[in-house]
Amino acid sequence: MNGNHGGGGRDGDRPVERRIPGPRAAADDQERLPPAVSSGGSRPPEPPGPPLPPEPPDPPARALPHRVLKSLLGAWALAACSAEETAAVEDHLTACAPCADEALRLRDAVGLLHTDGTLDLDPMLRSRVLEGCLGRRPARIPVPSWAAPYDAETARLDALLRDIGDSEWHAPVRLKWFEDDRQVNRKTTVAGVIGHLMAVDGLVSRALGLDDPLGKGDGSLPPTPTERTESYWSAALRPPTRAVREPWRDQSHSLVRTVSFAGRGVAEFSVPYGNFALPLQDSLLERAFECWVHGGDIADAVDYPYDPPAPAHLHRMIDLAARLLPATLAERRRAGLASPARHLVTAGSPGRSLHLEVEGRGGGDWYIPLDSPAALGSSALTVAQVALDGVEFCRLVAGHVLPVEAAAGQEGDREAIRDVLFAAASLSRL
Repeated sequence: MNGNHGGGGRDGDRPVERRIPGPRAAADDQERLPPAVSSGGSRPPEPPGPPLPPEPPDPPARALPHRVLKSLLGAWALAACSAEETAAVEDHLTACAPCADEALRLRDAVGLLHTDGTLDLDPMLRSRVLEGCLGRRPARIPVPSWAAPYDAETARLDALLRDIGDSEWHAPVRLKWFEDDRQVNRKTTVAGVIGHLMAVDGLVSRALGLDDPLGKGDGSLPPTPTERTESYWSAALRPPTRAVREPWRDQSHSLVRTVSFAGRGVAEFSVPYGNFALPLQDSLLERAFECWVHGGDIADAVDYPYDPPAPAHLHRMIDLAARLLPATLAERRRAGLASPARHLVTAGSPGRSLHLEVEGRGGGDWYIPLDSPAALGSSALTVAQVALDGVEFCRLVAGHVLPVEAAAGQEGDREAIRDVLFAAASLSRL
């Protein structure tokens, strides 16, 4: 059979096969597609068309105003800008010093956000900040130097009380002190200790004309610290709770404010303690000492760290105890608890003394008269020397350490040493 593949008509009655042209190349193709190939042969290539016009160039980027670029600095520091915005910001930073400084600060801040270090606070941070504030922050109303230990110790104890939970206010605390030549103790709670401090601080409040936590000063109140404490504990309808903290702290604030406004003359104002009295400046120092000691008792009960007072305050406390020792030794001698005086002290014979050497925090040297409270210890004949740590001496004065276990070094008259150490322990009380 013969077929006509090139014609466009009919060959008699037989249909003529038509050819379907191949697809045309796209106008933007760089190379033309090869011609379509059919089973009957090849199609000649078409002549090339006219050249395509060149693409128009991109319009120049519009410069962003300064306020827009400044607003992009935060996004740029976080790497959240587009490529065009990043380039614009970085070009701007080379010419604008204020924006460059701001960009550097923002980039440093972003670095802190991505730190690998822990974000948990140091557990001792609060105590260090509190210690720094107490040591450096000036008060708007200057506190007298002799009242500063009381102000600091009540603030430290209040910080401890703020940190403990409700159940810890009922934690058992055993208070220790000396009576005659033996150590005694009394069991109470954390709240009971704060009630004890508040009851005894009330003696100072009454002397200054302030409110007494035990009631009105009508003469029916117990006069001594121990009796006031027993009265407070027995009058409570139920064991004290953390509610006692606020009245105790308010009372200490009132005392500090009152002496701060009162001026210098109030320092010698007498505060009666029943069977003895102290000048106000010594009374507040004694209250600071007891606040620290009982703060340590509470800290031990709730397993909390508690440091000694500042060295300058500790030195004042040691000095007060050393000044009270001669009179206490004389009282023990009258009660038959100490050896009798060996020399009659006259104008030309100052008698004997003991050299008390306190080492470490708050340390110093004191000469304790042995034969008469009025004798001048530094010029008397030194017959003995005792050396011990400052905190250890305070624990002895608080009745927390036995006299036979307190001294680190002893030299000289053994009887005189024993009398002074037991007199120091006898300064303690409930």
